[in-house]
Amino acid sequence: MNRIFSGVQPTGNPHIGNYLGAFRNWVALQDSYDAIYCIVDLHAMTIDYDPADLEKTRIDAAKILLAAGVDPDRSLLYTQSQVPAHAELAWILGTMTPMGVLNRMTQYKDKTEAGHASNLGLYAYPVLMAADILLYRANLVPVGDDQRQHLEMTRDLAERFNNRFGDIFPIPDAYIPETSARVMSLQDPTAKMSKSDVNVKASISILDDPDVVRKRIKSAVTDSDPIVRYDTDDKPGISNLLEIMGACTGRSVEDLADEYADSGYGVFKEAVAEALVEELTPIREAYKSLSNGDVRQVLHTSGEKGRDLAAPLMREVRKAVGLKGY
Repeated sequence: MNRIFSGVQPTGNPHIGNYLGAFRNWVALQDSYDAIYCIVDLHAMTIDYDPADLEKTRIDAAKILLAAGVDPDRSLLYTQSQVPAHAELAWILGTMTPMGVLNRMTQYKDKTEAGHASNLGLYAYPVLMAADILLYRANLVPVGDDQRQHLEMTRDLAERFNNRFGDIFPIPDAYIPETSARVMSLQDPTAKMSKSDVNVKASISILDDPDVVRKRIKSAVTDSDPIVRYDTDDKPGISNLLEIMGACTGRSVEDLADEYADSGYGVFKEAVAEALVEELTPIREAYKSLSNGDVRQVLHTSGEKGRDLAAPLMREVRKAVGLKGY
């Protein structure tokens, strides 16, 4: 099977955009791909953090993925720091990365403009991301619009390496899932839902209680036109709710818009909320049933597998670049 790789930062509480746009697809991909899923804790260190919080958020991220259906018997689920080869390969790739390329990366600019401290790790973030993908010779990478630039740089680095040192890395392609909801902020439906949004009403956590889910959907920003229809330009709020309900029910937004066109926003929002509650309840219950000890054992076992899986590639890389062992 083709190998697919994806990662998630252990920062903040994962929201429904993370689940409907990524995690749920990760679960489905286990059936058709050799799936590797990484909690990228080294990436999380590029902005200010509390070490005690990092330990908690790493476990929480793994627990949520397991509760959502990621199966450690069918997928690799581990933390980035468990496999030192991520950092080693990033250094090797960094020696081949032109400064001009990194200067064009938008994430560094976005983070520093948002007030995060400038540091080498944040600047070189895309190189470590490239190492994450290439370390396991991934063929496919699920990406959103905000990650396409990084994947293009990864492809370029793989080609640079292969041209100079020999054909070692496959050139990874973007994986575009057939169904992937783009979930927007509930308070500003022209912007993506974000874990870092200071307005608590703007997002819904995967683990939020049903009453919280209902309140957040009820308070979602819409418009004054009472007709439910899909129009991202004139009705971004309603369109966002249609996307969410469609993702939860498996129905098309057109079908839902037809059904609720004249129902009024109150009735429609109630239906959206109930569909979302039904989707999230099994995950929340599964999360509660998992102990931290169980999760640590999964990560420990998967980390060992990750190190074993990365070792042959790194032996090839070291030999190719002149770092043959003694």
